[in-house]
Amino acid sequence: MMKWNVISTEDVQNDLDNFVYYLLVEKLNEQAAKALLDDYDETVEELSKIAGSLKPLEDPDLNEYKKIRLRRHDYYLLYRLEETTAIIDRMFHDLQDLDKAMK
Repeated sequence: MMKWNVISTEDVQNDLDNFVYYLLVEKLNEQAAKALLDDYDETVEELSKIAGSLKPLEDPDLNEYKKIRLRRHDYYLLYRLEETTAIIDRMFHDLQDLDKAMK
């Protein structure tokens, strides 16, 4: 089984930082913030194993991207493949409007 290199861009790091900040500062929930970070790390590890097997997005403007869901939270990561590397570009909550955020 192929192991993919996984790179997180500055954009996805900013997305993750914003979600964690919201949980820590707005919701005052350190446990939730830590759980989200753990889930993110586990999802990145899972992506290194299955990046090539997931389907591209159906939106013609975004079909260079694939999506992987975090297992225990209502978030997902958008990534693209370049040779043997999965590049994670963004992280979204299920309630966010993907079209608005990406266009």
